[in-house]
Amino acid sequence: MDTSQLLKGVLDMAVLATVSVDDGYGYDVVRRLREAGLADIADASVYGTLRRLYTAGALTSYVVPSEAGPHRKYYGITDHGKSLLKTQRDDWGHFAITISNLLANEGART
Repeated sequence: MDTSQLLKGVLDMAVLATVSVDDGYGYDVVRRLREAGLADIADASVYGTLRRLYTAGALTSYVVPSEAGPHRKYYGITDHGKSLLKTQRDDWGHFAITISNLLANEGART
């Protein structure tokens, strides 16, 4: 199954959930999403999502100097982002139950 379309619909939620655990810079967030099972996620998609969520006020950012390379821009979740994540978690839970029920009912008919 091609999950790219599914991922587009939940990428905001996945990024917010990842950053809600611990602040992270762009590639760190990508790495954590991949470790969580989203192996095919594109770097550019995550970076674009981080910028968009920051512009929307769901994330804050700060720069941390690095002795071994360029400074890193870290992202953290704001109160608005926490509220958005809660709403998205609730919506996801309802959606997942609905789809699971549809699939279970379809299996019962065959």
